[in-house]
Amino acid sequence: MSAIGIYGSAGRMGRVIAEIAEEEGATIAGGVDAGDDAAALAHGADVLVDFSAPSALEAHLDAAVAAGTPIVVGTTGLSAAHHEAIDRAARHVAVLQTGNTSLGVTLLRRLVREAAARLGAEWDIEIVEMHHRHKVDAPSGTALLLGEAAAEGRETTLAETRVDSRAGLSGARTDGTIGFASLRGGSVVGDHQVIFAGPGERIELGHRGEDRSIFARGAVKAALWLVGKPAGRYGMNEVLGL
Repeated sequence: MSAIGIYGSAGRMGRVIAEIAEEEGATIAGGVDAGDDAAALAHGADVLVDFSAPSALEAHLDAAVAAGTPIVVGTTGLSAAHHEAIDRAARHVAVLQTGNTSLGVTLLRRLVREAAARLGAEWDIEIVEMHHRHKVDAPSGTALLLGEAAAEGRETTLAETRVDSRAGLSGARTDGTIGFASLRGGSVVGDHQVIFAGPGERIELGHRGEDRSIFARGAVKAALWLVGKPAGRYGMNEVLGL
């Protein structure tokens, strides 16, 4: 079984990934946190999983490329510059990047894309997400992932259609936009709902994360799947064969 190296091993996700990997029979090559040697871990692992922080991502990608080791990027709150760095790394090693490693969310993304493609432009799309009070980025990476799926279904881009908040006299809703609302509180692992609101009817597609282990299980499955893949950029949909 492949040896998995974990970036962000002391964090909540890192600890659960280590537990799930051992349950699945995988070997833990080691873990790295802020100030540790990212390059040494990359050379000692068959595949890397990064759930650290956006500020550390480029260094971890560089280490993966230098070692020729595939890497799963589950860190959220990424900027356009981070995605450019991922694209550069993917020219040399296999990189799987996702805003959510849950297998359920992966399937939900496919359903959202299909619904957006088949419903007419008169159906408005709103995405509501809620997370624990300690989450620092909003909208969540998963919400953006679902928004991108909706935009793809409508053959547009999220950059062209995204509306993050409304307050005061914001005016009537602009046709074709994809709205986001972010809620924070308590210990919520992650709730996401995509609302398609049409004339006289509504469709609601959603997912509730009840335990953090669902993300760890998906991350381990993705990591083991990525071993041996040629250089390129991958997503969770390919892990499930969607």
